[in-house]
Amino acid sequence: MAERTQERDRDRDRERERALPRIRLDQPRVRRPRLLPEYDPEAFGRLSERIARFLGTGRFLVWMTLTVVVWIGWNVFVPSSLRFDEYPFIFLTLALSLQASYAAPLILLAQNRQDDRDRVNLEQDRKQNERSIADTEYLTREIAALRMGLGEVATRDWMRSELQDLLKDLESRDGERRDGRRQGERRDLFPPEGHGRSDVPDR
Repeated sequence: MAERTQERDRDRDRERERALPRIRLDQPRVRRPRLLPEYDPEAFGRLSERIARFLGTGRFLVWMTLTVVVWIGWNVFVPSSLRFDEYPFIFLTLALSLQASYAAPLILLAQNRQDDRDRVNLEQDRKQNERSIADTEYLTREIAALRMGLGEVATRDWMRSELQDLLKDLESRDGERRDGRRQGERRDLFPPEGHGRSDVPDR
């Protein structure tokens, strides 16, 4: 009985493993189909920047003015059978409001992208400034160390002054030796009593 129940449990486990999909961690997950359409946010952002840039030019104002003038002129001066938007120009008002409702979010999106770029540029400038400050401090410390080291190095003028002092000292000593020799010769000619004698008797 126990063996049969164990076999049944094993069969159930095998059926469960077959029924459940096996999840493998060494492979990427299969993307689920999305109901909403997918789009490239970068491409859409670039398109919005182009549109916003065009909306801020004089060319857009000229074309907009010409379109409104032609629209109104056509619906006022053309015969009634050819008019498509008579006074009070409801279709023109709807078109302008629709254009404004799309232009505002596009301009905001372009401004947000520009703000992101400015933020990145400011961060890069800040890091560059920090590196420049660190390099400047390092160079300042190196220059100070070089100055301190140069203070201990013998310069040409210092060597000249030292050699001149040594030369003067040698000349003065040489003069003193000459004077000493002369005085010694005189002393040798007339030695004083007891000079050169030692207390120890000769053997």
